[in-house]
Amino acid sequence: MRPVNAGNVLGGRPAPALLARMVRAWLAARSLARGLPAPVDEAGGYRVDVHSDAEVRRWVFPEVTPELGRLARSITQPRHFIKLCGDAADLLAALPAGWLLSEPGHLMVGPGHGHAPAPVCPTGYRLAVRCAGGLAAVHILAPDGTLAASGHAAELDGVFIYDRIITEPGHQRRGLGRLLMQQLGGCKRDAQATELLVATDQGRALYAALGWSVLSPFSTAALPD
Repeated sequence: MRPVNAGNVLGGRPAPALLARMVRAWLAARSLARGLPAPVDEAGGYRVDVHSDAEVRRWVFPEVTPELGRLARSITQPRHFIKLCGDAADLLAALPAGWLLSEPGHLMVGPGHGHAPAPVCPTGYRLAVRCAGGLAAVHILAPDGTLAASGHAAELDGVFIYDRIITEPGHQRRGLGRLLMQQLGGCKRDAQATELLVATDQGRALYAALGWSVLSPFSTAALPD
């Protein structure tokens, strides 16, 4: 696959062809970060076979296609997720009856410039950073040795993606999320790589404060268990 060159995509949804390339590159890097098979082109979107207890497989679509509806009608079991870079209402309209929406997400792109100075690691906390082979992991341990925050990243095909950025409830509002992002970003090898992530509603506020922009809503649906 050609590396992604997003250029200046801040402030709006990219052209369809560019968005499709960005979504596929993001999904491929996410699979790398999680040790999953590479995505496969299918039904106008991209399929990843997950085979976990929580998720059998997922399809990610840059836009609604006729194949999306046909695919959904062929699925009869839960834990098969269809995801769309688009509004939840558009996804639901393309699905047969019985599908349920999950919490909304947001596909976001980084600011495209150097990271601001990292917050100081709070007193008593310990920071562990590992960067190797295009993968990065950061763990922050609390004074009692328990995990306070963690995050992962992967670099592939011209994108650098952030994944599983988590701050435990008892350790929030101490700058750990910002610290995670800065430390992970420091592992990026290609300064021109486009930074991407999918954020929850709560996470969107943190990333917006760091200069990230929303490229598209990220909607998810599945059959109920």
